[in-house]
Amino acid sequence: MPISAGSRYHDELIATANKIASQGKGILAADESTGTIGQRFENITLENTEANRIRYRKMLFTTPGLNQYISGVIVYDETLRSNCEEGVALVRRLQDQGIMVGIKVDKGLAVIPGTEGENSTQGLDGLGDRCAEYYKMGARFAKWRAIYKISASTPSERAVQENSWALARYGAICQENGLVPIIEPEVLMDGNHDIEKAAQVTEHVQATVYKAMHEQGLLLEGTLLKPNMVSGGSENLTKLTEMDIAAYTIRTLQRTVPVAVPGVVFLSGGQSEEHATLNLNMMNAMPAKKPWRLTFSFGRALQQTCLNVWKGLDENNEAAQQAFLERCRVNGDAQMGTYKGGSGDTTSLFQSNYAY
Repeated sequence: MPISAGSRYHDELIATANKIASQGKGILAADESTGTIGQRFENITLENTEANRIRYRKMLFTTPGLNQYISGVIVYDETLRSNCEEGVALVRRLQDQGIMVGIKVDKGLAVIPGTEGENSTQGLDGLGDRCAEYYKMGARFAKWRAIYKISASTPSERAVQENSWALARYGAICQENGLVPIIEPEVLMDGNHDIEKAAQVTEHVQATVYKAMHEQGLLLEGTLLKPNMVSGGSENLTKLTEMDIAAYTIRTLQRTVPVAVPGVVFLSGGQSEEHATLNLNMMNAMPAKKPWRLTFSFGRALQQTCLNVWKGLDENNEAAQQAFLERCRVNGDAQMGTYKGGSGDTTSLFQSNYAY
């Protein structure tokens, strides 16, 4: 029987995970790398400088009323270390509102030898020291993303097993250092596969991840799962309803995710703002066995309209914050199954082989 990870922080890990999975709230994923945020800034013709990155994230983090709908924010290493012009730590703007700070800890992707270009996530070397430092800096949860691409021959079992082991090892190291690990096995939307294939692959991936987590002794009550919603591939033209996506997604979770896990925080995966919210709402509104909190950990689906309104101009801060808060509010409604629809942009945010 494996020794449980994180025994020193047992009660704190459980409390943190449950606070993040609070009713009516979700996570803002603001952990874009310097390169990725630069791509977003290009769309509004804003120079990608540290000062502008701080300005943008300060605008998000100081949105009045943010803590009504956001329980946690995932940030990038630079953001955790950044100060506002007043000399105050940028993440202090979140902590003062009772919002938990999370940190992206992986180091990106590398090709797995002997596969058809499949990737494993890097960053286990030195992770314990990084987690200990992040905890001292105020972070209380972490994120690590693994990706799986569906094709005629992928994902291979080699890729599934390697990424599952790494996700579990990352989770154990986080818990040993007081951080709640968000486990993110993302089955990408890329491809022409149908929803049945997506469900089959996602189910296998998640089952393999939880087997690895059990073998490595993770405290499941002190973890969160960040999966993809189950849908057809981006090149598949079959029209799916919100009920189709919700039903397949819930069935996959029922077959793989232990009841002990307090929350499932979905990624938006390139869906439009509106579709991501409608699909989350349907999962919460439909009658089914759902012992976990089903909520959101959205990046693009919370920020896109806000960024377009802001345009890099301080005089647009208030309008941008209002647009951002509205996306947070409606996703809070969706987490409770009460969103009526119609408030979000329906433009797809899909990017092939998305990395951040």
